Amino acid sequence: MFWTAFLAATILPGASEMLLVALLVGGTGEAWIVIAAATVGNTLGSLANWACGRFLAHHRDRRWFPVSAATVDRFSGLFRRYGMVSLLFAWAPIVGDALTVIAGTLRVPLLPFTIVVAIGKLGRYLIVAGGALAWGKF
Repeated sequence: MFWTAFLAATILPGASEMLLVALLVGGTGEAWIVIAAATVGNTLGSLANWACGRFLAHHRDRRWFPVSAATVDRFSGLFRRYGMVSLLFAWAPIVGDALTVIAGTLRVPLLPFTIVVAIGKLGRYLIVAGGALAWGKF
């Protein structure tokens, strides 16, 4: 669960929610351990994105940089407008990856970044887990 969630939070495609649901509905492991592993893995994946933005920002015009220069500019404006609250949506596909890279390029401090991102990701996994566990009872 940890590695699936970690990779899903990076620029690589992944669907950690599907594995979370499968584990919970299948009764594999304690729910709180599965949710914790998913949250920690997904948060650390976002930290990898933050580090990419923070330490590789001077390469943002390069082809290999994970977020295009136009996307950096667009999301930088959104981040400046909505601030740290926008990081609660770091779990969202595509948008979340861009937000976490942008937070790094804008040099958002690591501790507040980690706390806000973890809260958003935990909230998402709790909702998915709640739905999966409720569905599994039928």
